[in-house]
Amino acid sequence: MEIRKVNIKDKADLITELHSYKVIAQMNDYYFKLVKARRDFVWHQHPKTDEVFIAVEGSFKLATRDKVFDIKEGEMIVIPGGVEHKPIYEEECCVMLIEPK
Repeated sequence: MEIRKVNIKDKADLITELHSYKVIAQMNDYYFKLVKARRDFVWHQHPKTDEVFIAVEGSFKLATRDKVFDIKEGEMIVIPGGVEHKPIYEEECCVMLIEPK
């Protein structure tokens, strides 16, 4: 495997369309994905894996059934497997997700 460094901000600047996930790196069986989004997603859960959201540009809300978290640029949140959640992007935001392949 080739070792390379990735500039997250530069990769984010290349994304021109909303809701189009771009894989920017892989570690073992996990993808590091960037997406620019502006919408409410549906309630969902991942029964077998945690999910990581990192605000690269902008901010967003991450709702669970009992709490809403405000995630600002430079912050991250880990949603444990099996927890129902819903990302809410009121303004355009670039988010990195770390998920299983």
